[in-house]
Amino acid sequence: MYTVRPVTAEELLGAAERLGGLLADSVDGGASVGFLAPLDARAAADWWRALAPEVGAGRLLVWVAYPKAGAGAGTDAGRRIAGTVQLRPASTANGRHRAEVAKLMVHRADRGRGLAGRLLAALEEEAVGRGIRTLVLDTETDSPAERLYAAAGWTRVGTVPDFATDPAGVPHATSIYFKALAAAAHSPGR
Repeated sequence: MYTVRPVTAEELLGAAERLGGLLADSVDGGASVGFLAPLDARAAADWWRALAPEVGAGRLLVWVAYPKAGAGAGTDAGRRIAGTVQLRPASTANGRHRAEVAKLMVHRADRGRGLAGRLLAALEEEAVGRGIRTLVLDTETDSPAERLYAAAGWTRVGTVPDFATDPAGVPHATSIYFKALAAAAHSPGR
């Protein structure tokens, strides 16, 4: 079992080393998440630290998943991070109803347990609460992630050849997906 929750900018800074470890594990496992292998752990942690101002300003939302701790466990500080996902709301006046989903990662030791689906569900619930009605994302074509998105109700729009490289630097096609969400009754701007 896992606990999935959003993190503040301060929590992100405190978890940067552990998030860097998750990022390095994902890249080492072949995930096309914007980095080349081998990924230095310090560089990975620094990448997470650089996101803190965006999280603090509300331009980026980050969720993390922790393995559930036993009874009496205190805070999440220092606990292993099993997964993460990001939501980047559009900043333009005519785009406030949409957001991009990015960097959905689950540690290789935690895959196959439904954690990616739980991270997506938490993100989608928050998006609806913020009045976001349209989500978009991209993922490597023919990757295991495509099965996850299809099962979660996402619609594949098409592919872009040679859009991104895998961690070894080999170009691959990228599939673009969207998901229409039910609008919340209390949506901002209504």
